[in-house]
Amino acid sequence: MAMRTIEVGDEVYAHLEQAATPLIDTSNSVLRRLLGLDHGTSPLRPGQTSPLAALVASGQLSEGQRLTWHRRNHNEKHFAVVTKDGRLRLQDGTTHKSPSGACGAISGISINGWSAWHTEDGKPLQALRSI
Repeated sequence: MAMRTIEVGDEVYAHLEQAATPLIDTSNSVLRRLLGLDHGTSPLRPGQTSPLAALVASGQLSEGQRLTWHRRNHNEKHFAVVTKDGRLRLQDGTTHKSPSGACGAISGISINGWSAWHTEDGKPLQALRSI
């Protein structure tokens, strides 16, 4: 893939750098988010809900609830927070409309997020979905 350079003004860069959730983590991440190229970051269409929205609406998940994905073979733990509209907000500030999309954004590969993400009491999201 050919690499291109885009210059960003100091004011824009400073704003991105000082955002409540920092948006600058890799050279292309800001542009990928702005263009909607990250997994799961495209906006929901009017009337469309995320797969997690039903779990939020039923009270099985709540806004601000923290989820954990422990990647044992990589010895890594990742965290996400449930948003009001049923998305997952990752540590880098990106939001994803599906658990699998959030996993893909972190790992770069396709992973079943319903079995990967767990509530703080250890329940996989898949178990909540089947209740």
